[in-house]
Amino acid sequence: MVLLVLSDPVLVTSYMCTTTSAMIHSLPPSLPDKLRIYGNATSLHQFYYSQILFILFYSLVYNSWQIEIFPTGLLYPNSLSPFFDWLFRKSESFQPFRYDVLVENLMDPAHVPYAHYGLMRVGKPKEKVDREGGKPLKITVKRLDNEGFFARQEWGYANFIAPCVYRASTEPLREEDKDSITSEKVKAETNMYYGLSCFRFTSLFVSLTVLFCIQGPLKNRKLSLIFICIPVSPGRSRLIWTFPRNFGVAIDKIVPRWVFHIGQNKILDSDLHLLHVEERKILERGPENWQKACFIPTKSDALVVTFRRWFNKYSGAQVDWRGKFDPSLLPPTPPREQLFDRYWSHVENCSSCKKAHKYLNAFEVILQIVSVALIGVMAVTKQIAMSNVARSVVVVAAVLSFAASKWLSHFIYRTFHYHDYNHALV
Repeated sequence: MVLLVLSDPVLVTSYMCTTTSAMIHSLPPSLPDKLRIYGNATSLHQFYYSQILFILFYSLVYNSWQIEIFPTGLLYPNSLSPFFDWLFRKSESFQPFRYDVLVENLMDPAHVPYAHYGLMRVGKPKEKVDREGGKPLKITVKRLDNEGFFARQEWGYANFIAPCVYRASTEPLREEDKDSITSEKVKAETNMYYGLSCFRFTSLFVSLTVLFCIQGPLKNRKLSLIFICIPVSPGRSRLIWTFPRNFGVAIDKIVPRWVFHIGQNKILDSDLHLLHVEERKILERGPENWQKACFIPTKSDALVVTFRRWFNKYSGAQVDWRGKFDPSLLPPTPPREQLFDRYWSHVENCSSCKKAHKYLNAFEVILQIVSVALIGVMAVTKQIAMSNVARSVVVVAAVLSFAASKWLSHFIYRTFHYHDYNHALV
């Protein structure tokens, strides 16, 4: 299978999972005509494939996904499609660890109360076994084959669509188990506090994106979390995520995307170093012997265990780099500030964050100029009669402008460049 991510019409990345000798030189004839508007054979690098999973085209004009080109029912149920004309917005980031470590981390709901403690607003569990809010989780894997696997969780459904997509949703895909969770269980297991999101999802942004939720039966609220995990090189991967839903949508029309990305990046960074170390521990034992490097006996580990089984059985416990990289070698650990670098991993590739970074830097300079200008006004008008009140106002304005510029400089650095996260201080 292969995942193509296109940016009109240049191929951004491709990933081949299974081995085959078939070489694509043009778009397959079975694809809809609408796809051919965006890409052609000359815009694609050569790659191997066994089956095309799906193709994402990104509109540089409207800054949103062209959702109508998706095969119906592949990532979301048909009942959700009317809501996805603009809700299907994506974000992305480069991660300094392996593809398999990225995938298993997104699949693991048990780590959220610990690795992201204090960062994600989640509902308080009825059964709390420790300070962080951990609780027993029941996950049942229904099917596992070369195309991925399907599982049931307390609140909904989970899919790994090999080789790159992990989908968690309140709704099953059409070919899967259609038995819906009873309304009583949904009500008991997934409480909604109005004004805050508190879903128990392994999500990168659930604590910030749903800030204003409309009242109504919870069973009518439908939501999917879709993560696309792409290997870039040994020790480096790319994450693209999106959060389609049919509720709490007004806030997305008001608040710019970069505001939501502040919280998302904090969550990404909070366990980044842990995962960076984890991949090295797994590599020491050998990826095929991952079970010797860690102990995961609980039901909440079902998705992680199943993914590792899939990865070992169908991918040989490694990404096939076609001789371009040695999968047994990882790049050396960089300095912490470089490891947690946010600008080149996200901001540079995000139009909203990049624009905010540019404008906030300009505003910082303006505040500094205003502060200096006000001091200059005081010096020039020293010999001119000026009331004490006016002088006080000018001095206060100069001090406030200078203080605001310093605060803004610190905010820009922590938001768009480097924000360390120390678990011991939380």
